Amino acid sequence: MIPLILFFLICMLLGISFTVWFTLLLVFIIVPAIFGVSFGIRRLYMKSLIKLFEWATLRMERGAKEKNQHLYKPYSNGIIAKEPLSLEQEIQDMRRGGAEPEFDMSDIFYFCRRGVESIVDDEVTKRFTAEELESWNLLTRSNYNFHHISTQLTALWGVGVLIRYGFLLPLRVTLAFTGVGLLVVLTSIVGLFPNGRMKSYLSDKVHLMCYRICVRALTAIITYHDRENKPKNGGICVANHTSPIDVIILASDGCYAMVGQVHGGLIGVIQRAMVKACPHIWFERSEVKDRHLVAKRLSDHVADKSKLPILIFPEGTCINNTSVMMFKKGSFEIGCTVYPVAIKYDPRFGDAFWNSSKFGMVNYLLHMMSSWAIVCSVWYLPPMSRMEGEDAVQFANRVKAAIARKGGLADLLWDGGLKRGKVKEVFKEEQQKLYSKVLVGSSEDCSRS
Repeated sequence: MIPLILFFLICMLLGISFTVWFTLLLVFIIVPAIFGVSFGIRRLYMKSLIKLFEWATLRMERGAKEKNQHLYKPYSNGIIAKEPLSLEQEIQDMRRGGAEPEFDMSDIFYFCRRGVESIVDDEVTKRFTAEELESWNLLTRSNYNFHHISTQLTALWGVGVLIRYGFLLPLRVTLAFTGVGLLVVLTSIVGLFPNGRMKSYLSDKVHLMCYRICVRALTAIITYHDRENKPKNGGICVANHTSPIDVIILASDGCYAMVGQVHGGLIGVIQRAMVKACPHIWFERSEVKDRHLVAKRLSDHVADKSKLPILIFPEGTCINNTSVMMFKKGSFEIGCTVYPVAIKYDPRFGDAFWNSSKFGMVNYLLHMMSSWAIVCSVWYLPPMSRMEGEDAVQFANRVKAAIARKGGLADLLWDGGLKRGKVKEVFKEEQQKLYSKVLVGSSEDCSRS
């Protein structure tokens, strides 16, 4: 009899705990997310974390000095601006006697030096690793040995683990399931309505509400700038790409038509539910490689001014938020208005970069949800159009440069596909052509000869 009573008491306590837990979520997180309001709790939380990080860093430095230890400080990924020189100018400087239109044995050392520099300071592969920090944020990614310097730091790190995994992680998982579940259910219901203004209105409200709940599942603190430049219907929104959550970050402030490949499993269920309420663009695996088909689907979408702007990440892969790499030209061949957006994450609170070659989606989400927070800034840039005489590649590079300047990112010409592939022959041929010009001289010299 007593074990049965204890069992009922335990069940009753668990039920009360769950009721209180969900009530707090509903009142302080879910309902404010539905109406797009905030109590300022996340901002206060962020300011408190900054003060905690500053104290921990000072205590860490003091403890290292007391123990006469060498304190490791990782290199920053900041780029020092340097005016690039052409191949001809660099060879001329190396020869010191001018670059004559003929082969010189010393030219070999130029290519050797450039090769060694590329290996030592490879500006491509380091864009696919986590951005290093100059201070400790109480996460082991910065430096695992920092919390062994003093007892205080060890205790503080332990308390942080308990908070992140014992409180924040369950809270975020609950919110994530709530947001995704509501997205699937509500978009399926909205899909039953006939096409018209009412369906579009309900679809927009449902998408915004669910994405805002998902944003709070990451404790995301987002600052939006220049909202008067937000993308409008009949255009394409392009942004730099750091993480799959880039979609949530942007979609929680405005509605977009998504573009992507059809998936199976849970993602497939979400895609099928979303497309019932809103005309998103999903491609079958066999259709993705058909550039003409993709371009036609995108052109047909932007031609209808009643449809939402398309959200595209032209880099085609995730970069570690220190730079912007080559934009694929397909999005810029359509001939519609392009709305650039720059996204910059603050790595002190959590690393948003997804290294897909190292972490699976589940591990990545666990890593994200066990971080302190996701803090980022979003800049909406003025709309841009293709100028007369400008081809798609030049237009893409101009948009990319504008995003890099606004977000404080390095503007790189390299293709993000190098993350998994080899250097294209065209890059090698370009260097060979530049050197051949040095050997044969200018076109005027050639014509005279």
